Amino acid sequence: MSSASPRFVVVGANHRSASLGLRDQLFVDDSGVADFLVGLKARGLYEVLVLSTCDRVEVWAGHHDGDMATSLICEAYGARAGLSPAALAGQLYTHVGEAAVRHAFAVASAMDSLVIGEPHVAGQVKAAHRLARDAGTCGPELEAVLQAGFACAKRIRSETHIGEGPVSIAAAAVQLAGDLHGDLSHCSGLVLGAGDMGELVAESLMAAGLGRLSVTAPRASRAEALAHALNANVVAFENMREALAGADVVVASSGGRAVLVTSEVVTAALKKRRRKPIFLVDAGIPGDIEPAVNRIDGAFLYDLNDLEQVALEGRATREQAARSAWTILDDEVSLFLRGRAARVAVPAIVALRQRFEETREAVLAESHGDADAATRLLIHRLLHAPSETMKSVAAEGADWQHMEKTLRTLFRLD
Repeated sequence: MSSASPRFVVVGANHRSASLGLRDQLFVDDSGVADFLVGLKARGLYEVLVLSTCDRVEVWAGHHDGDMATSLICEAYGARAGLSPAALAGQLYTHVGEAAVRHAFAVASAMDSLVIGEPHVAGQVKAAHRLARDAGTCGPELEAVLQAGFACAKRIRSETHIGEGPVSIAAAAVQLAGDLHGDLSHCSGLVLGAGDMGELVAESLMAAGLGRLSVTAPRASRAEALAHALNANVVAFENMREALAGADVVVASSGGRAVLVTSEVVTAALKKRRRKPIFLVDAGIPGDIEPAVNRIDGAFLYDLNDLEQVALEGRATREQAARSAWTILDDEVSLFLRGRAARVAVPAIVALRQRFEETREAVLAESHGDADAATRLLIHRLLHAPSETMKSVAAEGADWQHMEKTLRTLFRLD
C-alpha cells in the first residue's frame, strides 16, 4: 500500500490485552453501533466498522494517515469508557498496514479466537460488515480487506481440519447433555455470562432441540443482546440462584475473575430439584464454576479441557492444522498486499496507453496510408521524448545506472 492510498488500521482490546471490566466499558451492542460509527465518521473516519463481542472490541478503519486514525479511534474509545488516554494505554493494541491486514484475516478466519477455528467468529465479522454498510461507513478500502479476509477464511476451512476440533467441543457438550437427560426437548437451559464459547454451546443445544433457554449476566445489556441472538429469555442476575435451580443444563461463559457458581449454590439448587441432576459446562476462561462442584452427587461439570478430551483425538492434529492454516493465511495476506500495491501503477499505465494511442492516431493521419512511413514515424515520435530525457540524465551525472536498469526491466532488453 502506498502512502498516498488509504491505510488499513485496527485499534482494539481483546481477552489478551485488556481486562473484562474495560471490555465491558467499551462494548457496543448492535443497537448502538450506528451511533458509534456516525460518531467516528464525525471525527473524520469515513471508512470504519466496529467489531464488538464478549472477547474483543475493535475498530477497523481505512485512512490515509495511520497515526491520525489511531488517535481518533482512541479518542472515541476514551469518550465511550469515560477514561483518559493514559488509562487506556497498555490495554489497547494498534495495527497499521500489513500488520492490520494480517490481524483482520486472522480474526475473520478464527485464528485469533479463544478457541482457534470456531466458525461463528466469521459470522460476527460479517454482522459487523453489514452494520457498517447500513451506516454508510464501509468504503472501498475496508470492503477490499473484508472480502479478501472472508475468502481467506473460506480457503482455510476447505483446505484444513482447523474447524473440526472446536466445533466438536459444542457437539460434545450436546452429546453429554443428552446422555444425562435423554430427550433435550423436555429440558431447560441457563447461560451465565455472554462469552463467545458459551454462545456457541448454547446455539448447539438449541439446534439439538433444547426445550427452553434463559440468559443472565452481570451486565444486563450483554444478557439482553445474547438472549436476542438466541431467541431466549432474560433473567435478572440477582435471580441467578433461582434460575439455576430450574435448569437442567447450565453453560457458564463469563470469563471474569470471580467465580459465578460455587459448590454451595449448586448444592442448594440440587436440593430444590429433589436431586434431579444438573449438567454444567464451564466455558469461561478463567473458569466461572468452582471445580469442587464436580464432587457433588447429581452435578456433572465439564470445562473446555474436559470437552476437548471427549471431542478430539489429540492435540497434534489440531496443531498441525493450525500450522497449515497460518501458512495459508500468510499466503493470502501477501497476495492481497501485492494486488493492492500493483494498483498504484494503474493511473500511470492508463496515461501511457492514452499517450501512445494519441500518437498513433496522429501518425496515421500524417502518413496518408503508407504503412512503412507510419511505423517509422510512430517509433520516432514515441522514442523522442524518452531519448532526450535519458541523454539529459546521463549528461548531468544523475543516477543513470538506476534509470538504465529500470529501462531494461521495463522493455526486457536483456
